[in-house]
Amino acid sequence: MSKKVLIICYYWPPAGGPGVQRWLKFVKYLSDFDIEPIVYTPQNPNYPIVDASMLEEVPDSITILKRPIKEPYRFASMLSRKQTKTISAGIVPKTTKQSLIQRLLLYIRGNFFVPDARVGWVKPSVAFLTDYVTKHAIDTVITTGPPHSMHLIGLQLKAKITEASSRKLQWITDFRDPWTTIGYHDKLKMTAKTKQKHKNLERTVLETADHVLVTSPTTKQEFSAITQKPITVITNGYDTTDEKVIPIGEKFTLSHIGSLLSDRNPTVLWKVLAKLVSENNHFKNSFELKLVGKVSQEVIDAIKGYGLEKHLTLVGYVSHQEAITLQRQAAVLVLIEINAEITKGIIPGKVFEYLIAKRPILGIGPKNADVGEIITSSKSGYYLTYHQEATLEKVLIELFENYTAPKWRIDREAHISKYHRKELTKTLATLIRRL
Repeated sequence: MSKKVLIICYYWPPAGGPGVQRWLKFVKYLSDFDIEPIVYTPQNPNYPIVDASMLEEVPDSITILKRPIKEPYRFASMLSRKQTKTISAGIVPKTTKQSLIQRLLLYIRGNFFVPDARVGWVKPSVAFLTDYVTKHAIDTVITTGPPHSMHLIGLQLKAKITEASSRKLQWITDFRDPWTTIGYHDKLKMTAKTKQKHKNLERTVLETADHVLVTSPTTKQEFSAITQKPITVITNGYDTTDEKVIPIGEKFTLSHIGSLLSDRNPTVLWKVLAKLVSENNHFKNSFELKLVGKVSQEVIDAIKGYGLEKHLTLVGYVSHQEAITLQRQAAVLVLIEINAEITKGIIPGKVFEYLIAKRPILGIGPKNADVGEIITSSKSGYYLTYHQEATLEKVLIELFENYTAPKWRIDREAHISKYHRKELTKTLATLIRRL
């Protein structure tokens, strides 16, 4: 008999971006392991990115529960639609370049909506789900964040079910990103009181959940200092069976797929690329920098400041399938993380699709980052810090000289098969059954 599991998530198709893919893929494969997923998600969400093609991947057989949500971003857009959409997408300008409206929106978001702008959905969701969980004899609930208000639904639902009946509701929290150490927290103009409230909520969630899921070893280490509850690392992964080889473009194209926020701005890379362009005519005539996704103005200005404007192609957001094609056409796939200690545990979901694109990866980020270990151990490219300028130049020259060589299409299956979404779901299913 299949075991029923209720999954509470904010991001669900037609939402675009990496946040939706983790649980969409888990849901896709859970039935293969005799687990019946039931998804609870907003009826009228305000997604900053929409990708209708993701709807095609939702299994027809699963139950999806939808309830209305009041989105404060809709009201904020009355002040400034453009600024609200930018902030809700996570692109926050540096303090010196923030308008009065931006500063106001950040202060309101940071201090009036704790832990996030979807906190108003907690109370009505708990009321609805208490009855549903009881009627359908569901004994396992999973909440995934961000937004971390989803965890507050799980927290209150567990307490209410336990109080109302003798049976125990098993609760798994899934953290796709950290909570209080996430990079954008410092930009939300939170007061000391608000910051402490976040820490208190984080601790309560971690100490009340029956099991905690994280996506990186560093986040597990961070949370282990807060709670004694069991913590399991299940990374994100890849899920394509399309082995079609797509020819590399005519140019030596460095492609970055995904958002490039204000702090994710590797000026060392722009500097080295500018140097190669000025010193090597062959490189100059062949080089293209292709950025796919939302890019902050600070990043664009920095690239232009190094004289690379003629080599820059801004593609904007594309569907997931288009992104996969662009990955395979690239000469080099670029992965950038913020140069800060707190980002060591961030493993961008795109790195796993980079792995199966069979193109070399050039990663730049903080020292001893988890994502760097994945790139190097899978023999998929290079991972450098922001301070390795000379090494970066040598690596780029090597990549340029060899970008059409067959060695960059080597089969890495032996190194990356553990990251297939079905294998990862197997680990999740085993955990669910052991609770």
